[in-house]
Amino acid sequence: MAKRAAGFLIFRRLCERIEYLMLYAPSKQYQWTPPKGHVDPGEDDFTTALRETFEESGYTESDLKVYRNQSCTLEYKHDKGHDKVVVYWLAELRNPSQQARLSEEHQDMRWLECEDAIKIAGNDDFAKMIRAFDVRIKQSELGEP
Repeated sequence: MAKRAAGFLIFRRLCERIEYLMLYAPSKQYQWTPPKGHVDPGEDDFTTALRETFEESGYTESDLKVYRNQSCTLEYKHDKGHDKVVVYWLAELRNPSQQARLSEEHQDMRWLECEDAIKIAGNDDFAKMIRAFDVRIKQSELGEP
């Protein structure tokens, strides 16, 4: 059975740019990722995304415009041999200058434009997801949060 995780691909609009929050956790297979984490027993994916985002970045649901109609599920083989499924929802930071608060499991964070986020993530499925979201954001095709 695949292990499940969930999180938010958080973006901000800053000086005519779209930037994405990437967190660095040296102990993870893909070391640079958006905020995400394992789904706890009895918890749904969306609740996990909210909890993990707060734990890893300090952002709460009220800090974000979450586009529940904009989600993507990534499936891959974890380096420990099990299958993993990660659900991401797109979320915009309401105040683009609001700073993140890193958790103890992360050593760094960066706000990066799409192609720079892809370079440090090093994952083809992530690249497809962020590019698709980036196009929707730039073409104003997100719908209502």
